[in-house]
Amino acid sequence: MPEPSCDIGLIGLAVMGENLALNIASRGYSIAVYNRTTSVTDTFTGGRGNQPEVVGCHSLEALVAALKPPRKVMLMVKAGPAVDQIIQTLLPLLSPGDVIIDGGNTLYSDTERRTREVEAAGLLYVGAGVSGGEEGALKGPSLMPGGSSAAWPLIQPIFQAIAAKVGPQADIPCCDWVGPRGAGHYVKMVHNGIEYGDMQLICEAYWLLKHAGGLDNDALAAVFDEWNRGELDSYLIEITRDIFTARDPDGSAGSFLVDHILDRAGAKGTGKWMSQLALDLGVPSTLVTEAVYARCLSARKEARVRASELLEGPTAPLASDPKAFVDQVRQALYASKIASYAQGFVQLAAAAAEHDWQLDYRSIAMLWRGGCIIRAQFLDRIAEAYDADPELENLMLAPYFTKALSDSQAAWRQVVATAAAGGIPTPAFMTALAYYDGYRSASLPANLLQAQRDYFGAHTYERTDRAGSFHSEWLELRRPVS
Repeated sequence: MPEPSCDIGLIGLAVMGENLALNIASRGYSIAVYNRTTSVTDTFTGGRGNQPEVVGCHSLEALVAALKPPRKVMLMVKAGPAVDQIIQTLLPLLSPGDVIIDGGNTLYSDTERRTREVEAAGLLYVGAGVSGGEEGALKGPSLMPGGSSAAWPLIQPIFQAIAAKVGPQADIPCCDWVGPRGAGHYVKMVHNGIEYGDMQLICEAYWLLKHAGGLDNDALAAVFDEWNRGELDSYLIEITRDIFTARDPDGSAGSFLVDHILDRAGAKGTGKWMSQLALDLGVPSTLVTEAVYARCLSARKEARVRASELLEGPTAPLASDPKAFVDQVRQALYASKIASYAQGFVQLAAAAAEHDWQLDYRSIAMLWRGGCIIRAQFLDRIAEAYDADPELENLMLAPYFTKALSDSQAAWRQVVATAAAGGIPTPAFMTALAYYDGYRSASLPANLLQAQRDYFGAHTYERTDRAGSFHSEWLELRRPVS
């Protein structure tokens, strides 16, 4: 039997797995690869993976035998039962101290469970969030590993070598240890939830500029190009600019591809997970929830077409000063983005308290600075905020963001008012502003809500003038209305 020669093994050669394997090999590490369908392995090793650093394996036993101890095996397979099945197959093949790494979009609670199960068998387990899509996997993703802390020194050299790099010298890897058990996958889930919010906000900005600003695709491309040179500089703004320049290769001369794409959006579930878990924690992550609902509404295309013929609404008037309106939308987008990220970090802090994770929020912001989908210049400001105050209660309270929200407030409100008056659906802009107004309000109408709950259900209430829990006999206290 040949001597073990590979630094790491990878199971699953779909697009992400293939590109990650090539990335690892390009950094000088040898990698053994395996796919359940043998022909997929052979096609890869005979094509893109035909290089000395890549070793194709036709069984899990062969893959394990090819690895140098302590063995490191990374799974890039569909989240769910398949991960459990592979883990159960690997456990008897591996030795104490070996590492199993799940790089899929896994629900954090599954990673919590699997970490305990694998550690009980004497092995180490890592749940690693991987973001950046197929390009990121190949050229440098954002990596968010968590799990068995003893695994980090073993995987750190490889993970930080293949991760995206940022900083003046492009030498800061977008990869660091996140925390125990499911912390890495939770952080990745929040990344995806923020991504949902970012994308919905950008889509609403586009719709406003198109229908209230009167901008065509060429003008939209120019606007997003300009925005990408300022505080909105980000990967999503950049690709949105590019989309507005793309002509339809199958359409009439000069037609734009984006105008021929059906307005029915899909989702893979991570945004929904974040929203559901926010409800469990009792934190108001309203941006991701509204973004998920917006996708759900978009999916009801046929119903919307029927309703459009029956339900009336105003015709959106064009802005009297399109240039000024463009700048108002820019400010509203930036302010809404601040509110969205603030909610994401509040949920991370609540989850950390719930699960006893010691999360470094500055580090998390820097993990997202490159390689991932939400990478943006803006994240430097978030890192600075947590650097100045690691216990920051809410990003909106950091001096830079407080001022940015104040400076943008008038434009933000004008944009939301314009959308409402013109019948242009902007649920994310509106919920962002509602969150800001709710969070800055020392008093809210929940006093009446508590009175209602006590009236019909004797749920009790608290008072403003003394401590304790109280119940009133509302039927006795009520009086005739004059």
